[in-house]
Amino acid sequence: MQTVTTFADLRAARRTLSGMVGFVPTMGYLHTGHVSLALRAGSECASVVASIFVNPTQFGPNEDLAKYPRDLPRDLAQLEAAGVELVWTPTPEEMYLPGFQTWVAVEGLTRPLEGEARPGHFRGVTTIVTKLFNAVGPDKAYFGQKDAQQAAVIRQMVKDLNFPIDIVVCPIVREPDGLALSSRNIYLNPEERQAATVLFLSLNAARSAYDSGERAADKLRSLVREKVASEPLARLQYVSCADYDTLEELETVRRKALLSMAVYFGKTRLIDNFVLE
Repeated sequence: MQTVTTFADLRAARRTLSGMVGFVPTMGYLHTGHVSLALRAGSECASVVASIFVNPTQFGPNEDLAKYPRDLPRDLAQLEAAGVELVWTPTPEEMYLPGFQTWVAVEGLTRPLEGEARPGHFRGVTTIVTKLFNAVGPDKAYFGQKDAQQAAVIRQMVKDLNFPIDIVVCPIVREPDGLALSSRNIYLNPEERQAATVLFLSLNAARSAYDSGERAADKLRSLVREKVASEPLARLQYVSCADYDTLEELETVRRKALLSMAVYFGKTRLIDNFVLE
């Protein structure tokens, strides 16, 4: 496996890769979910490129950029074991030159949910993903379903900007008790970690009702709220039952929908979702 830092070295290394190239962009501190993306890319592409970059422009002023967990040697070992051929680890100075002033913004899809809760977040995401795509030039790019709104925003951006890239969204990888894997789970103390299982339990309660024939979106949202409220350490920020593609809130679920939520446990904010087919 080759590791590069600069744009020039990346482009030189990229020219040595032949066949279909899959790309896995990450912010590091990898877990089994990230590794599953690399393995999926390896099963579908001749070569796999990954990036590790903690992108400062997608963090708000009161968010955890400085504390965001990092362990590059461990990350590289995991990617090499997953069969990744090339890893790009640029610095913030490499990605954002002095005087940087060009941004990529997707409008409607970024307004609700995470966009409302984290102003400016998606502008940072779409700008850095555009830069990564331009530099790597992949045929396919792999993202996790846990960041469902991000995946929807990137699909829209790729469509609007005519990127010749297939966006592959892979299933959420969970702990045995249902908690979605996340780099931020490390922030949870033992009591909060136990309490965090309420995310999966609340979504599952709504999905069970859906599977039994419930189609009223307000009822599904209420089931989530009630279950979260039963956990004293959980503080619900939002729950949504929205169209899978447009993210518009639904009154009745008649087509593919996204049931999603954000919950605080102490200072740690976690998100999760189920897709209602």
